[in-house]
Amino acid sequence: MKYKAWFQCSAGCGERHGLNEIVYNCSRCGELLEVAHDIDALKQRKPTAWKRLFNRRYMRTNWPYGSSVWGKKELVCPNVENKNIVSLYEGGSNLFWAERLGREIGLKDLWLKQCGNAHTGSFKDLGMTVLVSMVRQMLYEGKEILGVACASTGDTSAALAAYCAAAGIPAIVFLPKDKVSSSQLVQPLANNALTLSIDTDFDGCMKLVKELCARNNIYLANSMNSLRIEGQKTISIEIAQQFDWDVPDWVIVPGGNLGNVTALGLGFLIMRDLGIVNKIPRIACAQAQKANPLYLSYLKEFKEYKPIQAQKTLASAIQIGNPVSIKKAIKIIQLFNGVVEQASEDELANAAARADRTGLFNCPHTGVALAALIKLLKRGEIKPDERVVVISTAHGLKFPDFKIHYHEGTLEEVTPLYKNEPVDVPADYETVRGSILRALEKGFYDYKPTVRPGRTLIKD
Repeated sequence: MKYKAWFQCSAGCGERHGLNEIVYNCSRCGELLEVAHDIDALKQRKPTAWKRLFNRRYMRTNWPYGSSVWGKKELVCPNVENKNIVSLYEGGSNLFWAERLGREIGLKDLWLKQCGNAHTGSFKDLGMTVLVSMVRQMLYEGKEILGVACASTGDTSAALAAYCAAAGIPAIVFLPKDKVSSSQLVQPLANNALTLSIDTDFDGCMKLVKELCARNNIYLANSMNSLRIEGQKTISIEIAQQFDWDVPDWVIVPGGNLGNVTALGLGFLIMRDLGIVNKIPRIACAQAQKANPLYLSYLKEFKEYKPIQAQKTLASAIQIGNPVSIKKAIKIIQLFNGVVEQASEDELANAAARADRTGLFNCPHTGVALAALIKLLKRGEIKPDERVVVISTAHGLKFPDFKIHYHEGTLEEVTPLYKNEPVDVPADYETVRGSILRALEKGFYDYKPTVRPGRTLIKD
């Protein structure tokens, strides 16, 4: 069966465009476009058949369906021919049962969706595979595209550079000068992207890249291009799949440009429309207190929204004061009976570090989501017996300075409650042994390993 998808106005003007057209906004009202699917055609396959199909493909070797994005191709982007797909085997990230962390904070069923366990270390791979594949399809069809460009706070540029390098397509990235980690900066450099370090913030980079793409044959890769959203919505489908097609009570996601909030909602909605699931979760969007335009609008019941000048925050990837997907995100929050919460620098850093002590390794943005979870749980918005999934957006290894400075106690506005520094000792057995025993006796660990009766951990 031939499935179809197209661009249409997200505000309901009725304007349509092909996915192979270079267009991002409705010509009638100026609002962002969104990808729409032929739901009637998709409904010809029964829900049980969709589940069997997705399960059969999941993380297998049949190209391109082993990718957890392209394993849902019919619901994502059926317009791309398989030969033009650019995939780096994205998706399939771990749904981490945070049993110990949940027990500590009073939540029985806590999970973290580890989207940072990805080729370039963030969830951005999920959307970039779709966008770059569509560019390759358009080039195959004879469209003139000089390259693909994005403004970025780090993760988008890494994903764009990697996928364009794999496809042999020029990538151009706009980065705010001195506002991304060295680990993030080196990724587009290593993948041979033209990397512009611009003396402005993300919003300034976004303004410039939009003008560049509008006036030249350069394709825009930011999340205002809804092809990105289509790939990212597979996070929701994958979560349901990993729960044997059940849906959690809550999903908590960090919010910057707000494409991911939109994507999460669309993923659950298309599954509900097709009968794959029979309910939708509540969605909580977590913002850094220093970059919180959605939160401020939420406090006014979304009756008013004003862009802000985002301040410097440890959660640099969501340091955005004028998110392009604001209207789409508000629609999703309202539809999903959602909430918006914020986290201070101290809250996000300590939440990330606390979770790290239970086996995770969190980026600061995941720290924002975890801090929001703790606040929502304390005030009773989230109940102790509800199933909660926190979206971990990037790998902690992309933010080494954040980790190091936390444990050194040198982060501004942060009192490190879970600080852990190395202990310098000479190469002497008795001194080493004494240091270990003193630390254990002082309660260095806040848990006790399970051992059999009559056994000790350390013997003379």
